[in-house]
Amino acid sequence: MLIPFSLALVIILALVFEFINGMRDSSNIVATMISSRAFHPQTALSMTAVAEFAGPLLFGVTVAKTIGSDIVASEVISLQALTVGLLAAIVWNLITWYFGIPSSSSHALIGGLIGAAVVSSGWEAVKVTGLIKVLLALFVSPLIGFVAGFVLLKIVYLLSQNATPHINNFFKNSQMFTAVTLAFSHGTNDAQKTIGIITLSLIISGKLSDFSVPFWVVLVSAGTMAAGTALGGWRLIRTLGGKFYKIRPVHGFASQLTSGIVILSASMIGLPVSTTQVVSSAIIGVGASERFGKVRWGVAIDILTAWVITIPISALFSAGIYSMLVYFKVSL
Repeated sequence: MLIPFSLALVIILALVFEFINGMRDSSNIVATMISSRAFHPQTALSMTAVAEFAGPLLFGVTVAKTIGSDIVASEVISLQALTVGLLAAIVWNLITWYFGIPSSSSHALIGGLIGAAVVSSGWEAVKVTGLIKVLLALFVSPLIGFVAGFVLLKIVYLLSQNATPHINNFFKNSQMFTAVTLAFSHGTNDAQKTIGIITLSLIISGKLSDFSVPFWVVLVSAGTMAAGTALGGWRLIRTLGGKFYKIRPVHGFASQLTSGIVILSASMIGLPVSTTQVVSSAIIGVGASERFGKVRWGVAIDILTAWVITIPISALFSAGIYSMLVYFKVSL
């Protein structure tokens, strides 16, 4: 059975988005364990890629359903709008990757979808209740990550106050567990965003009658994210791994455990969150817990600025691209 060009284009762009997402967000998973010298960089990336591939296969597709059915109305939005939304998200992700800014791929995707949907079909294409739920999850989860990281390091120091310096070996070796947990959670949450978009495109094109995710969609999305992760995003690894403060094994252990728990918990209840936001805020929370002045707050403010502007900028990108296509009478 032949696939229409418009549907094939959405699927290809969704996988390109997922590949870039994996490449960018690999830095979130491995930055602390590389910077704390717990693992060799390539070992860390390979281990993370395998765990991320397994995540969406093991933990279901609740986040995919939120992205694919709770934000925009499938009976109103077109494949061309999905195409434009993905293009806008990809462009913004590449810009921020080039400059080493750990902005949110999730924000870029949501902004791109909303901008294209509103311009193409009006606000009736947007499911406001679902959008509010997603935006709350995206903006509250970093605060939870910061507070949880702050508290967790206090607990860790309390429990290990009489330990010998050999405790550092425990924190270093334990990152095998915490890093895999974080990678599982990232694969579970972020790969499902692409799964949701591809499934939505199949519904719009009439290939599916309801939101039931085909296994091949899960498999190809997970594989694409794992491939992107294996390449790594070295610009962002340097930002997250060293620009906030000098990361030691205890910081890597605490920030990874915090991030993994927050992201996996959100995934279990179907809430899409930004791995970049949660990991960055957990790293900041852990550092601030040790000493408030330890964190280079200027870098944190730059990243916060990128988080705030990502949704409106990607929405404007997609709205502008869609308007140009209509003006020049181009159909994708």
